[in-house]
Amino acid sequence: MNFDIIIIGLGAMGSAATYQLAKTGVEVLGIDQFSPPHNLGSTHGETRVTRKAIGEGAEYVPLTLRSYEIFREIEAEMDTDLLTITGGLIMSKSSGNANLHGNNGFIETTVSTAKKFGIKHQFLSSDEIAKQFPQFNLDGDEIGYFEDKMGFLRPENCVAAQLELAEKYGAAIKRNEKVLEIKSESDFVEVKTNQGTYKAEKIIVSAGAWIKDFINEPLQNLFKVYRQVFYWFDVADNFENFKLGNFPIFIWEFGRWENDFVYGFPAIDGQFGGFKVATETYLETTDPDKVNRQISQKEIDEIYGKYIENRINNVPNKCLKTATCLYTVTPNARFVIDKLPENERIIVASPCSGHGFKHSAAIGEVLAELATEGKSRIDISAFSFAKF
Repeated sequence: MNFDIIIIGLGAMGSAATYQLAKTGVEVLGIDQFSPPHNLGSTHGETRVTRKAIGEGAEYVPLTLRSYEIFREIEAEMDTDLLTITGGLIMSKSSGNANLHGNNGFIETTVSTAKKFGIKHQFLSSDEIAKQFPQFNLDGDEIGYFEDKMGFLRPENCVAAQLELAEKYGAAIKRNEKVLEIKSESDFVEVKTNQGTYKAEKIIVSAGAWIKDFINEPLQNLFKVYRQVFYWFDVADNFENFKLGNFPIFIWEFGRWENDFVYGFPAIDGQFGGFKVATETYLETTDPDKVNRQISQKEIDEIYGKYIENRINNVPNKCLKTATCLYTVTPNARFVIDKLPENERIIVASPCSGHGFKHSAAIGEVLAELATEGKSRIDISAFSFAKF
């Protein structure tokens, strides 16, 4: 079967690109080895942080601003809930220099991008944070950046909505079908799966943690996969303090190392839904097909003792549920959105180093433009293979 574009992997980036291409009338085929949305990759866990000012760098801001618009457009068309604005708080030592996603000045960069793009924000002292949000137990040397339009996305809903719209606009979607081989000829690319063979003018590889299956060395060495864990703690006895509307999205840095921070969300599913928190760990790489998806009591106790017990008030060490997630990370924790250097018919979408979902709707649009026009309206030069 012949198509204009084939997309491999239908998570955050792949579902967005499939929708954007189908909407413009392109003959597009999307293939996934599982049935998205699913909980085996990087696009699940009920909530993902979104923010307009980006501490990873100003080059990301056009992507997140456009994504806000696209998610709202999808909500209007589908009558579904994707993006919830809560307001968000980023807390850090006043001395700065905390390391997050490859940037040693994360909060400083957040402030500078907010000013550059006119994003509404305010500064809060530790006393002001304690007065406005008594859930947090800060010391006197901490400050806060508050952004009114921070909030969260519902990743499973986002993927489901974009795939539904893609099919509505004519896309072919193949679920539970594994790609076995890609062959590139002079005027087409052939994709062989465990169920068939397909041809297209170009393909987009958005396979997340399985990216190494589709590229060769030395580029393979750019990508490492890490296991991450989400935790939902019981706040039923103090629900008013953590419910949606009374509690912000937060990112809290308190050290100089990559895992010296915690982030969290309101209890979005009612009194017994739990308060979700997580950090990031990069001590040991994993294989996406062999990752340990069991979370031990030791892990729960460690996250509670280090990030919650003396920092977030009135949260007992009672974990209601957990989930694992996969981050695919580059050496500088940045994105890759580019054509393969040796083959312009193959476009690689991301991996996003653990901070990509908020940008995914716009990245889908970027990928559609790259595949059909050869360039995108948003500048993505910072995310090329040449940067490595």
